Amino acid sequence: MRRILAIETSCDDTCAAVLEGPRARSNVVSSQARLHARYGGIVPEVASRRHLELINPVIDAALEGGGTDLDRVDAVAVTVKPGLIGALLVGVSTAKSLAAATGKPLIPVDHLHGHVAAAFLEPEPLAPPFLALIVSGGHTLLAEVRAHGSFAVAGQTLDDAAGEALDKAARLLGLGFPGGPAIQREAAAGNPESFPMPVAMSRGGGLDFSFSGLKTALVYAVGDLGPERTLERRADLAASFQEAVVGQLVAKLRRALDRGGWEAVALGGGVAANALLRERATALCAERGVRLKLVPPELCTDNAAMIGSAARHAEPIAYPGYLALDAAAR
Repeated sequence: MRRILAIETSCDDTCAAVLEGPRARSNVVSSQARLHARYGGIVPEVASRRHLELINPVIDAALEGGGTDLDRVDAVAVTVKPGLIGALLVGVSTAKSLAAATGKPLIPVDHLHGHVAAAFLEPEPLAPPFLALIVSGGHTLLAEVRAHGSFAVAGQTLDDAAGEALDKAARLLGLGFPGGPAIQREAAAGNPESFPMPVAMSRGGGLDFSFSGLKTALVYAVGDLGPERTLERRADLAASFQEAVVGQLVAKLRRALDRGGWEAVALGGGVAANALLRERATALCAERGVRLKLVPPELCTDNAAMIGSAARHAEPIAYPGYLALDAAAR
């Protein structure tokens, strides 16, 4: 059983984990959310510099928590795309240095494959074939997973990702950053039927997503209300917006299941921690008699355990072949 040290720095979380098979012996995440909250969103240059400060202590903590050291690791895995290029470069450069210094192989991993591969981890690892709905700040897609080492995109967002839309909505409503949890908290006291919000691309048989029109609808609603009324109706606005986001996600998942042939679904990505989405996905899968793997919340947001999980089924590169490896924003 290979022991893998995995590193993830694609956005604003500095992450490292140690994996053995489907079990994460450690999974360390150092979040920059508070740092970026003052700006109302992630500032790429700030994220990159903070990764430089945190990467070595985070790796040390992951190795210690995993009861191992670099000499007893069989391979080093790292996210190489997609993401913020400066942030990715910190992780890739660090992984290459550690692997080269010890003669270990290096395993490059696609961040999206990591979100899919989170379903392979304990508890209750899910094996292909299954349909994966990945919903995060940077990505929204339906993936057909027929093998551990790959997936096919069945549908994806044509503009904003769901998490990005939630962040922008929270900023517009004065709820702060990150937007997803803030919208969920505010929506708990609101009426989701108060404001009509569009569910994009609801006609036809396509599986792609779009959230830009929903964001525009909220802008108009806030403009019509004015500052004082917006504050008074903020919970209703948040609830209506969240309802429309979740409504579109579940509608496309239902449409994918209508095509038949799937006996299992995995729900992952940062927005997959949303309680309403989890509730609706659970109800849909129960209705269809389909197994649902709800990825645990700590494995939904960016983390290195999911990168290590994907690396288990990827081809390692031996030294010195990876020295020319570079990061890619897309």
